[in-house]
Amino acid sequence: MAPIDKLLHCRDCGQEFLWTGGEQQFYMSKGLTNQPCRCTACRAVYHQSTAPLPAGVTRARVAHPVTCAACGRPTTVPFVPRGTHPVYCTECFSRQQSVASGY
Repeated sequence: MAPIDKLLHCRDCGQEFLWTGGEQQFYMSKGLTNQPCRCTACRAVYHQSTAPLPAGVTRARVAHPVTCAACGRPTTVPFVPRGTHPVYCTECFSRQQSVASGY
């Protein structure tokens, strides 16, 4: 029995995308067990951002503005916060790590 098409939600942009039965069969033939979490456009951007660079070439760092979950001060982080975990400024992050490690 052939897999049926499924509507999934992209974890990056939140849009619905279609995971076709043919794509599902391809995933199964490669031994992949998880369904895709990004739409085609976001998947292309993700793969482009994680592709290896030639020697001597570096990626520009992107700073994302956030509010520290502990002290409320504005700060920046080098990742896109998804809102599922608290984000801390440098000082509060260091404090959190020292508490967790027992120092």
